[in-house]
Amino acid sequence: MKKFVLILALFIGVEVQAQDWKANANVYEVNIRQYTPQGTFNAFASHLPRIKRLGIDIIWLMPVQPIGEKNRKGELGSYYSVKDYTAVNPEFGTEAEFQNLVNQAHALGMKVIIDWVANHSAWDNPWTVAHPDWYQKDSTGGFMVPYDWTDVIALDYSNKGMRKGMIDAMNYWVKTFGIDGFRCDVAYLVPVDFWDQARKTIDKNHKQYWLAEAESPELMKTFDVCYNWKLLHTMNSIAKGEKSPTDIIDYQKDIDTLFKKGVTLLSFVTNHDENSWNGTEYDRYGDRVALFTILAFTLNGQPLVYSGQEAGLNKALRFFAKDTIEWDTFPQEELITQLLELRHTEPALWSGNSENFPQFSKHVNAQCLVYTRKSGQSEITVLANFSAKPATFFVRTNQEVEDVLGNRIYPPSSIITVPAGQAIVLKITNQ
Repeated sequence: MKKFVLILALFIGVEVQAQDWKANANVYEVNIRQYTPQGTFNAFASHLPRIKRLGIDIIWLMPVQPIGEKNRKGELGSYYSVKDYTAVNPEFGTEAEFQNLVNQAHALGMKVIIDWVANHSAWDNPWTVAHPDWYQKDSTGGFMVPYDWTDVIALDYSNKGMRKGMIDAMNYWVKTFGIDGFRCDVAYLVPVDFWDQARKTIDKNHKQYWLAEAESPELMKTFDVCYNWKLLHTMNSIAKGEKSPTDIIDYQKDIDTLFKKGVTLLSFVTNHDENSWNGTEYDRYGDRVALFTILAFTLNGQPLVYSGQEAGLNKALRFFAKDTIEWDTFPQEELITQLLELRHTEPALWSGNSENFPQFSKHVNAQCLVYTRKSGQSEITVLANFSAKPATFFVRTNQEVEDVLGNRIYPPSSIITVPAGQAIVLKITNQ
């Protein structure tokens, strides 16, 4: 068995304080239709205490508005084909029941954001009759269908009235229900200056959390958080054997080049799109789901948990039909809870800090990855072994180190063995 050496340097600094609640936050994506057999706000609300115990800070609700019927895909249609921007989907419940859900989440100390589809609407949205000029037109003068999304039509952001109408609709949810922000669907397809305009207008009286489905340095000037697709794709390629674990180092270099240090990216192993269209996390990572989950939650970024992830969701949910998540067991619950607690308590893992980006060790082979994040007295090191055999590391420190997931304490300067396809997270308290 080969021995890989890691030297951990003692680091003494000034304790870093969070600038706002977003720094150590996380997001939980909720698919109301598939979450329970009933598929309603009320049925989902019963899960809120459990979700709070998981350590969740922000509830992201996939679109809650009525779904278009004209040119609908499948039996129930796509959540992202919005029939009315200022109404609640009656399949999910009433406005009062939605308000009750928001209130319950707030009472538990969690924020609530809703999915916002600004690029396109359903064919039978009232705007198509009242304001047909708010839509893009094709060469025949008909409504424009983006890509192969035949159940929706594209909005025209050169129209000032349309922009105001969209911002007014967003403000409706803030003022009426007291939501805390927006996850903006395909934000990269909407002009950046619109998002600037929307945020300045809406945040005047109610500062919101803004999450962009985009991996764009330009959008990071407006949004609090952007997607981290590059990490997901890199992890997927590693799992397939197309890339080496050390390609994560190149990924980090690319992120450092593309984005200003201190930006926050949303990191995940699954979400509604990945699950339905590209396979479950078990399809992509096999028996190494825990390993890749640890990477996504401890590399720079804000972690996302998708509906059912804690329950080991191992089926691709149908997108246009009812397909209930099974809640019989919770094989990933303990791991996710531990990782989220670590993010809450360790500034080394907080987002928006330009000083705590991962520092990678060079003393490993191509099938292992070792990185450390530091902030003041907080220091976290991850030993990740992607190989088919155990890997041994010599961890040199002047103090004890704690295996936070395995609940074990190692003495100073220890030899630590990481099983095949697993990772160990070490907490080092500098004194």
